[in-house]
Amino acid sequence: MAGGVVSIAAMILIGAFVTSLIQDSVIRNSAAATARYVDSVIAPLLPDMQRSAVIGDPVRRALDETLGQGALGDRLASFILWSPDGKVLYSNDRRLIGQRYELSNEIRAAFRGRLVADFRRPAGLTGNEAQAAGSSPTLEIYNPVLQPWSGEVVAVSEFQEIASDFEYDLRQARAWSWLAVASVIAGFFLVLSAIVFRGSRLIDRQSHALRERVSELLNLLAQNRALRVRVQRASQRTAALNERYLRRIGADLHDGPAQLLALAALKLDSAALSEASASSQASEREVSAIKSALQDAMHEIRTICQGLVLPQVEAAELKEILRLAVRTHEQRTGRTVRLSMSGTSPALTPSEKICIYRFLQETLNNSYRHAGGIGQAVTQTADGGRITVEVSDRGPGFDPADMRSDGLGLTGLHERVESLGGRFEVSSSDKGTTVRMSLAIEEMESL
Repeated sequence: MAGGVVSIAAMILIGAFVTSLIQDSVIRNSAAATARYVDSVIAPLLPDMQRSAVIGDPVRRALDETLGQGALGDRLASFILWSPDGKVLYSNDRRLIGQRYELSNEIRAAFRGRLVADFRRPAGLTGNEAQAAGSSPTLEIYNPVLQPWSGEVVAVSEFQEIASDFEYDLRQARAWSWLAVASVIAGFFLVLSAIVFRGSRLIDRQSHALRERVSELLNLLAQNRALRVRVQRASQRTAALNERYLRRIGADLHDGPAQLLALAALKLDSAALSEASASSQASEREVSAIKSALQDAMHEIRTICQGLVLPQVEAAELKEILRLAVRTHEQRTGRTVRLSMSGTSPALTPSEKICIYRFLQETLNNSYRHAGGIGQAVTQTADGGRITVEVSDRGPGFDPADMRSDGLGLTGLHERVESLGGRFEVSSSDKGTTVRMSLAIEEMESL
């Protein structure tokens, strides 16, 4: 719209300027041609104007005959010959001959040697002029008359040419000039509009793409913020769980091996061993009790260590980790676990390998402890850029809402899996329980 307003304004200004130049040029050229023609006809008839400023009767009759016949007579509406002092030396209107008038600006300019022309329509003429011109448009020409041998301006011829054909030609030239200007401006406006519309569509597409990109970035930012919060909470809960886990280990060591070692120490101070008068049978019973206490303490220490020390899982592949966890559980419990694995074995980092092993270890132990190990199964799949491991059984089930938030079992697994950006799910019914974890393979490979 702004381009259209500017184009219309530019068309009006340029059109007016161009048509004005064309009109001035056409008037000047036409006047020059007519002036040369009239001068070639009139000049030979005039006397030496430097010697005599009077037009005699013979010269007047010759001028009457020349100006009243032929092509010049048909087109000439008025003719006046002026002297420098404002006297009318000759006119086709005999009433003006010998009269003196104030010289107009056009006549003064002609006396200075310049050809002056002015195109007038009937509405712009005075009463006498309109009557003389027959209400036709006229071309007024003020032509300086030069002395042939000196080139001095000795008189000015003022004549009005009936310009009906000239007006038509001028109107045609003006119309063509306006048409040319309008065509150029219209073409410019069309090209400008095409550029603007194309740029506008490009900007719209880029704005739409930018808005989509910003929306995606905002979503990613929100997801990253949520993940960061989850990781912070998981880290905090993991630290608390580790503290509780260490306290449980300390309690297990205190209540188990430490008590047995204390019993053995007390047995060493018994009278059966410290007094020489004690019977050999009593001494043997004490020694046997000490051995038994020490053996039980060692057994419990080994049991605790087996839960703390992992086998060589960091260098193992995913399938080896799954087989190792299942085989260890079967050897410890005597129960058979059905194992199902997918054909792919993605690369895992040590953190993910330990997480998967601990997940299998804890869930299988829970299943054995709470469901009696009935229908235990381990299934591993890889689909859609994620690796999923689930442990299921056909026990009586439980309510997942009853899980203790401060427990060390499934709650600890939940925190461990989420700390790696994974998902942890528990579903249970009277037909069995399924515990599932999944990790994004791409995210794991980038860690």
